[in-house]
Amino acid sequence: MAVRSFVIEAQRGHLSSPIPLWRQLHAAASVLAGIRRGESATPALARVPAEVRPGAQALAFHVLRQLGRAEALRRQLATRAPPPAADALLCTALALAWQEEDAPYPPFTLVDQAVEAAKRFAETRNQQAFINACLRRFLRERDALVAATESDPVVRWNHPGWWIARLQQDHPDRWQEILEANNRPAPMTLRVNLHRISRDPLRDLLRAGHIETEPVGQQGLILDRPHHVEAIPGFAEGLWSVQDAGAQLAAELMVPGLPEHARVLDACAAPGGKTAHICELAPTAQVLALDVDPVRCERIHQNLQRLGLQAQVSAADAGAPAAWWDGQPFDAILLDAPCTASGIVRRHPDVRWLRRESDIAQLAAQQKRLLTALWPLLKPGGRLVYCTCSVFRAEGDSQIAAFLAHNNTASLRPGPGHLLPRDGRSEGPLPDNRPSDHDGFFYAVLQKSALAAPARLDD
Repeated sequence: MAVRSFVIEAQRGHLSSPIPLWRQLHAAASVLAGIRRGESATPALARVPAEVRPGAQALAFHVLRQLGRAEALRRQLATRAPPPAADALLCTALALAWQEEDAPYPPFTLVDQAVEAAKRFAETRNQQAFINACLRRFLRERDALVAATESDPVVRWNHPGWWIARLQQDHPDRWQEILEANNRPAPMTLRVNLHRISRDPLRDLLRAGHIETEPVGQQGLILDRPHHVEAIPGFAEGLWSVQDAGAQLAAELMVPGLPEHARVLDACAAPGGKTAHICELAPTAQVLALDVDPVRCERIHQNLQRLGLQAQVSAADAGAPAAWWDGQPFDAILLDAPCTASGIVRRHPDVRWLRRESDIAQLAAQQKRLLTALWPLLKPGGRLVYCTCSVFRAEGDSQIAAFLAHNNTASLRPGPGHLLPRDGRSEGPLPDNRPSDHDGFFYAVLQKSALAAPARLDD
């Protein structure tokens, strides 16, 4: 039986779980059906019973990384799609079984258990014979069916066609590497809370708990495999936070050179990982963390409390400062702007199937609005770090180029630019990427002229 890395994402061994496979397949198919209705994976998984959820997540994430292939195979088997629940179950089985060497179970076991799942639930019971016929034919004709789908780029890369075309345009020399990285699971990466422990002692503590790590960046540790956060030593004590290595750059770019007791704004702060990192690196700073969602603000409070850190947290729209700004300029601003999340697809494989190409322009307009609103709040000589977890240039260097063209008080300082998603197993260095394993981001460091007029809302 082949056990691949996506099984590890369940954070416990679902292959040895007492939960029947047919039940896990049904749950994974329900997640896929929810995503096809426009729902993200998080709420779809939240409806899955807790005892089934880890295995269902592992299976569903693998399905999402193979969905282009699975849907093409289903079209080969049946040109007319069955009802949504049956189609989701059929595509789930095909995504898991089409490539035997990467299947979590032998294909004939997956087929047998998918048919059992169809029989067990009312929404698919009437389609049991259809699902059985399709999957048995797939087992008989697998090589020919797979070969018939090979020429379709959506099948080859398991991303929507518009997404592939956009990457070819934005990154003509690297688009294949980005797509390949997206189709592999991301590692679990921690950020050491240096207020409570240094990196080497934490590595020793984790090793004593049978968790091996590799250092990354200034404060990061990449785990050998994912674990439940509560099961990792030091969680309750606030010794670390979960944060991708690429995301850890935000505070590292902001904090150097800040004066004592600097006023710092984290403009779109939830769930608070970057806020906490700023507080760790600049313990005397007066940090204001904003988020438009009061529920998400509560998550910021919880994270800060666990880590033993303090910041002012407010529920407010960063793009409407007249409602919350006290008129005192900030020494530094972090704008982690809303974006397509195209850089974190390996960690959130549902994103590629939820986004529409039109989202890029809509989100770019929102990013422009936030940049325009926040720039006047920055002190002359101050620094604004703009970042997105996107690899699309419209949300990165194109956005910043347009901003600089219309703001003669802003200059671009050295920074990473576009960080492409990087699998630590990838061969060959990527320009501007640290030699490690991280998600895709864009970073720009903007400095305000020391001769700029004092901060005002009507600038």
